Amino acid sequence: MMDCLFCRIIRGEIPSKKVYEDEQIYAFYDIAPMAPVHVLIVPKVHITSVNEVTEANSKVIAHIYEVAARLAIELGISESGYRIVTNCGADAGQTVFHLHFHLLGGAAMNTKMC
Repeated sequence: MMDCLFCRIIRGEIPSKKVYEDEQIYAFYDIAPMAPVHVLIVPKVHITSVNEVTEANSKVIAHIYEVAARLAIELGISESGYRIVTNCGADAGQTVFHLHFHLLGGAAMNTKMC
């Protein structure tokens, strides 16, 4: 999608502080972090939300979780704990309609989920 913010970041049209990249996904630091470590992990293929995950594109989601676990180790949050969050739809707080996962850690998290 040409005007999607995350697609533009992936294409290098908008600067980001890259943490990880391979042929399937791109990970970068959030510009408005909600934790000491706050990384966004996005599939390079445009998937609007969880509602569009299918058998044909679900392998990238598994890959995202594999990479998230490795990044948690590299970023020093694997032992203390971290959170992986994805929002689906406006009422859930999704503001960029390109599926993405927040990797959050580096401090104790509130256990309240809403």
